[in-house]
Amino acid sequence: MSIGHGSGIDFSTMRGREYPSIRQFTIFLENRVGQLLEVVRRFENSHVRIVAFSIVDTTECAFVRLLLSHPEQGREILERAGLAMIESDLVAVELGDDPQPLIQICTALLQAEINIVQAYPLIVRPHDRPAVALMVDNIEMAQDTLANKKFRMLSENDLHDMGPEELM
Repeated sequence: MSIGHGSGIDFSTMRGREYPSIRQFTIFLENRVGQLLEVVRRFENSHVRIVAFSIVDTTECAFVRLLLSHPEQGREILERAGLAMIESDLVAVELGDDPQPLIQICTALLQAEINIVQAYPLIVRPHDRPAVALMVDNIEMAQDTLANKKFRMLSENDLHDMGPEELM
C-alpha cells in the first residue's frame, strides 16, 4: 500500500490521528435559489478548489458537503462567510482497475463490520486514478482494514499537490 507521496512516512496529523484522512465540511444552507453558487464563488479568487461535493436537500434547508484541496484555507473562507458548518474526517480510497471496484471496498468493510454512512466520488483524479470518499462509522478500523487489503488511501496532501491538469 502506498499512502501519500512516499511510503514509510509517519502521518501524525494535527488532529492527533496516525492515518491519512480527508476533511469534509458540511454546510447548512437555506433552501433558496442561488445559495450553492454563493458558496462556490467564495473560492473563486483563492487557490482552494472543490475536489468533491454532495448535496442533500430537505424542505427547509440543504446540506452541502465539500472536500477541499486546501482545507485549512477553505475553513477560513467558510468561517469568514459566516456559514454554519461541521467538519468531519473521511476515508478517500483510489478505485482499482476491476470492472466493479466498489465490490472489493464494500466487501472488505463488511467483513470488518464497518458501515458506510456517506459516499461520493471525487471530481478530481489524484494520481490520475478515480477515487471515492467514504464516511464510515469507525474510521480507524476502516483505515486499518483497507490498508491490510492493499488499497491506496489518499491524504489531504494528495489533493493539494495536484497540478492544473489534474484539477480539470
